[in-house]
Amino acid sequence: RSSDLELTISGDGDCLTVRARGRWTGEGAAALDGRLHGLDPKGYRRVRFDLSALEALDTVGAWLLSRTGAELRGRGLEVELANVPGQIAPLMQRVADTGAPPVPVQRRPLRLLQLVERIGAGTLGAMRLGYDLLGFFGLVSLRLGRVLMRPWRLRLTSTVRHLEETGLNALPIVGLISLLVGLVLAYQGVDQLRPFGAEIYMVNLVGIAALREMGILLTAIVVAGRSGSAFTAEIGTMKVNEEVDALSTLGLDAIEVLVVPRMIALIVTLPLLTFFADIMALLGGALGGLLVIGMTFPQFLEQLSTAVTPTMFWVGMVKAPVFAFVIAMVGCFEGLRVTGSAESVGRLTTKSVVESIFLVIVLDALFSILFSILGV
Repeated sequence: RSSDLELTISGDGDCLTVRARGRWTGEGAAALDGRLHGLDPKGYRRVRFDLSALEALDTVGAWLLSRTGAELRGRGLEVELANVPGQIAPLMQRVADTGAPPVPVQRRPLRLLQLVERIGAGTLGAMRLGYDLLGFFGLVSLRLGRVLMRPWRLRLTSTVRHLEETGLNALPIVGLISLLVGLVLAYQGVDQLRPFGAEIYMVNLVGIAALREMGILLTAIVVAGRSGSAFTAEIGTMKVNEEVDALSTLGLDAIEVLVVPRMIALIVTLPLLTFFADIMALLGGALGGLLVIGMTFPQFLEQLSTAVTPTMFWVGMVKAPVFAFVIAMVGCFEGLRVTGSAESVGRLTTKSVVESIFLVIVLDALFSILFSILGV
């Protein structure tokens, strides 16, 4: 640390005296290097380094001192090391004999430059990731098209297993979240509409929000965190165990064996999960209406029939296959990028979830803009 070292400069006649105090070690190398470079010996013939007050000196500090002395001698000055402690003298002699720095002294870049560098590196990394993901999208689309054109190439057992894992096993968490969200929308809607005496329009709020946005968006986020991460972890573990390489050795296409069954399974299950989420959200809204304003279920259904149309239902449902394709693609893509360590599996699993949720939200925004333009 720079606070642990001190350098005092004084002049006496034709001699410039530099008194070293504190700890001249690698921790304060940058600050020490700057102070030694700042020495101004103009008007003096000799420079005297007084080392009597040094508390500690390592190889870096010794080399900086030796280098400074060599630079001053190159400028025609006499350099003297005075009062060198006995425990330091052998190290000074060894460094002087070697004449090469043990480690390079790096100056700290400006914080603004660091910020610009990080932004630039992050931008380039995002562009490379987008380029690689786009290439993987084309490859998966070709393999998926080939399987659809030749259905006998589909691995039915693997597809059915993934149908169960991504669909049936996800029903409890998707249903619970959707039920609670519908209940929350009902409570919040009643609170906002009560001052206007329009509590009944809470049904409109719950129905439109659940069918157009909340049902599909919440389901896609849950599936991205649950199934997308599972895809990355499974394929990544296979990469670590060299099972993916074994598939290639056997002449099998890893994309067709590992990616296509997962993608088909998710494309099938996500629309079904979305439909289930819509029903549970409406059920939560009906339960909230019953608890808050005493609205019965027949009354809720009657108001719902006037508030929503089949178009609103299909607006939400049409997003499901697209979101499913993106989630499965990102999950498998990151799994295939695992480099062979447990740390890589965990890091890329987290990354796949973040990327999937980000892309789902971006696509949802694009769908909203498109439907607004189309007047749907």
